Amino acid sequence: MAWDSFVSRHHMAMRPLRDASHLGAPHLRSFLASLLAVALLLAPCADAAVPSPTIPAKDKKPKQDPILKGLPISELSVDEAILHTLNRLAYGPRPGDIERVKQLGLAKWIDQQLNPNSIDDKAVDARLEPLPTLRLSTVKLIEDYPQPKQAAKQAGLTKEQLKQPQPQSKSEAATAAVIAGDSQAPSDSMALPSGETAAASPVKLSANADVPSPMKQAPANVASPGAASPSSRRGALSIDPNAVPRAIADDSKRPQRVVEELAMAKMARAIYSERQLQQVMDDFWFNHFNVFAGKGEDRYYVTSYERDVIQPHILGKFKDLVTDTARSPAMLFYLDNFMSADPRAAQRQAQQRAMRQQMRAARNRFPRPLPPQNPQAQNKKKQERGLNENYGRELMELHTLGVDGGYTQKDVTEVARCFTGWTIEKPRENPQFKFDERIHDPDPKIVLGKKIHAGGMKDGEQVIELLVRYPSTAKFISTKLARRFVSDNPPPALVSRMAETFKSSDGDIRAVMHTMIYSPEFWTRDAYRAKIKTPFEFVASTVRALGTDVDTPMPLVQWVGRIGEPLYQCQPPTGYADKAETWVNTGALLNRLNFSLALAGNKVRGSRTDAASLFGTDSSTDSRQVLDRAVQLFLGGHAAPTTVETLQKQLDDPQVVQAMLDDPVKHIDLAMVTGLVLGAPEFQRR
Repeated sequence: MAWDSFVSRHHMAMRPLRDASHLGAPHLRSFLASLLAVALLLAPCADAAVPSPTIPAKDKKPKQDPILKGLPISELSVDEAILHTLNRLAYGPRPGDIERVKQLGLAKWIDQQLNPNSIDDKAVDARLEPLPTLRLSTVKLIEDYPQPKQAAKQAGLTKEQLKQPQPQSKSEAATAAVIAGDSQAPSDSMALPSGETAAASPVKLSANADVPSPMKQAPANVASPGAASPSSRRGALSIDPNAVPRAIADDSKRPQRVVEELAMAKMARAIYSERQLQQVMDDFWFNHFNVFAGKGEDRYYVTSYERDVIQPHILGKFKDLVTDTARSPAMLFYLDNFMSADPRAAQRQAQQRAMRQQMRAARNRFPRPLPPQNPQAQNKKKQERGLNENYGRELMELHTLGVDGGYTQKDVTEVARCFTGWTIEKPRENPQFKFDERIHDPDPKIVLGKKIHAGGMKDGEQVIELLVRYPSTAKFISTKLARRFVSDNPPPALVSRMAETFKSSDGDIRAVMHTMIYSPEFWTRDAYRAKIKTPFEFVASTVRALGTDVDTPMPLVQWVGRIGEPLYQCQPPTGYADKAETWVNTGALLNRLNFSLALAGNKVRGSRTDAASLFGTDSSTDSRQVLDRAVQLFLGGHAAPTTVETLQKQLDDPQVVQAMLDDPVKHIDLAMVTGLVLGAPEFQRR
């Protein structure tokens, strides 16, 4: 069905509604949101693409503008090139950003972003000051934000008192469901869609090496990313789009507060940091080395994981990222490697104990009787410890070689043997990396045809050295980076050049990014607006586009979860998908449009938007003029004819433009126009 005929048919259906005196503005906006979202879903991709401008034959090779000096740009205009850069290497432009980049020069802006330490970012640091958990050690987080039983023990409560239900508001419980993975959150009109709550429920990895990791199997009750459950689709437009639970109180000492502050910091950095590429790369690498914060103690470990493991290496050496994630308590706990042990370790330790006892007996004519052994306790320990292949598999499949990287199941087992003994010292008290020689497999291993027998902890280090230098790794990492920054199906020639840089620079991420950014493929017309924004990218870019002043980011974090990407709550080790089909569905588009309308209309708590200041003073009475201005402001001046036609039809409605029957002068609802334009297909692309 053509988009214009679809809209026309729905326009006819709206006529009796327009005459209904009981129809209020919120209901009309909800109907418009539903109409436009479905229309966007049916719109062909060609409508969202920007047509290549016609260039006269004599001007086919115009002289490059000085603003673009040093960059291989021939198919994009200056404004398009800057917008393209801000959408790929940043979370979209803020008001005035394009002009600021013009004054600086695009290549200089890019080089500054590739060297983030050269950029003053004290302003965003000040915004993060009210979030104390970001600066605490894991030990301190466990002490200050204890689990309920531990908190009760510290408070001196008895078991009977602990069993009594503790008062908790619905808003706190709903927030906990989204941020901390509480699957028992109350279901009411103020809670997030049920699909999101289910997506946050913890999952336990199998320690049995013969059983496929359940992390790879999507739970039956979990909706796919970006998709709304049937109940959430029915009720998505029946309430205020801003009906999200309030954040846990700032002084809360609940464990959920730890991940909540982490998510708020991520949102604040994406919106306000001047080191934009640093924030984009942080998101990329955390997703690549994904850890699910809803799994047990990982809610305490993830803060240090991102701060001390991911962030220091985002533009550094890839080997350092792999090594530090392998040693991180967050990764060790998430993929159960802290429980992995040589299956013969218990028997070997028993033999060693027996030998020591015999030696003591030989030296002592009157040996003391040995303490009685508890067979049940010994059997329990044997059942708990065994070889776990989770990390060995994901290290090769997801972190280095890729699923088609040339390894076998035998390699998975051998790598798992190399990492036995990589564990956590006191996981619930003082979680630090520890190598336990007693449970390490000391025998030689063969990985990818190479003998590994360095001994002890060096076995794992030798595997990492082998994997990061393997040709498949260079190709796999280059492909993922190109898919994130160029297109869902990046050009093979570009990937090959990036892979060569990866190998020649010993895995230098900054050098690989430089090769990608300074390649002609990055600046082609085909790459322009070729990517669909993830929910997080969409929310951050919408806030930036409007120049919204955000006092508290928590409602924005909750909107990201509502649209389909709960922060730090991705269960599978694959991380969130980076292809369009994951995020394009009816429920996701409805919620995206709801968010843009709510934000533009100042109905998101803690955020203040002044749409009128963006439009100016002379554009509030002509709907077409307002629409043209909005397209220029938020879409770079380019919108498909079907987009403009559909939006114009909505703006011609008397209730939308707030025209009175006896008043020929219209007053355009600028917030409505802004919200609808930000919900258009063109803004969903980057």
